[in-house]
Amino acid sequence: MSAPALPRVVLRLHRPALLVWAAFVAGLIGWLVWLNEITAESASRAEAACRHVQDCAHGFFAGLDYSEPTGWIGTAVCYSFLAVAVFAGGALIGRELESGTALLAWTQGVSPTRWLTAKLALPALAVTAGAAALVLAFRRGWAAHRDLMSDHWSAADVFVARGPLTVAYGLCALAVGTLAALLLRRTLAALGAAFGAMWLLHVLLERLREDLWPTVTRTSPRRFGLPDSAWQLRQGRNADGFYAVYHPESHFWPLHLVETGIVLAVTAAATTAAYTVLRRRTA
Repeated sequence: MSAPALPRVVLRLHRPALLVWAAFVAGLIGWLVWLNEITAESASRAEAACRHVQDCAHGFFAGLDYSEPTGWIGTAVCYSFLAVAVFAGGALIGRELESGTALLAWTQGVSPTRWLTAKLALPALAVTAGAAALVLAFRRGWAAHRDLMSDHWSAADVFVARGPLTVAYGLCALAVGTLAALLLRRTLAALGAAFGAMWLLHVLLERLREDLWPTVTRTSPRRFGLPDSAWQLRQGRNADGFYAVYHPESHFWPLHLVETGIVLAVTAAATTAAYTVLRRRTA
């Protein structure tokens, strides 16, 4: 099999998954456009009409028609990497190892290393392009009508969906799914292991997130309040008076980029391990 033929084979084999991914990306972006161009306008009018009416519930529920779906989209963008992990561990690598298709390709002039590179290149490009498009659309949609939203930049799904961390998690899921498939060589076991590993990584980093950048501590002899944009971690009173430990909104990018770097480091390690396992098992 010639080198130019490999990408075509990968595209043919995994065209349905790529089409589903493209439909997912296009669907979420289209939904965001609808919410911001149609739903947000009607919700703003309803809230304005209720502004001077006591106990007006219509404006509140109209706002939910915008804020809740936008929150669901953020959650879908954030956790899309789990679907990538399942795909990589199952359909992309695990199924071909279990069925013997990969071994057949290796006996037809395709080296295992070149086979794996071709298998990963096209999905990595699709994940990067799709996730980047989702991030750009969600950032614009999330910021467009903040008066209708009740979430916060520090929320787990919003934090991931507003920057390149979404792309990093997607690429990491691809690498971890591939490594799981090469180690286990069973489709169901590999996709389950990849899903679990990525979920645990996400939960671990979410719990460590507040410590990825130095916090700000404010003290005062009198009680004080923090801006709504601050991510408050702790507050109380000691011998010096009242205090609060928090991250201001300006810490979003340092926190986000540090976590992105950690996830990319895991991606590089998993990719290196996958090639090492492949070479040892085919030597």
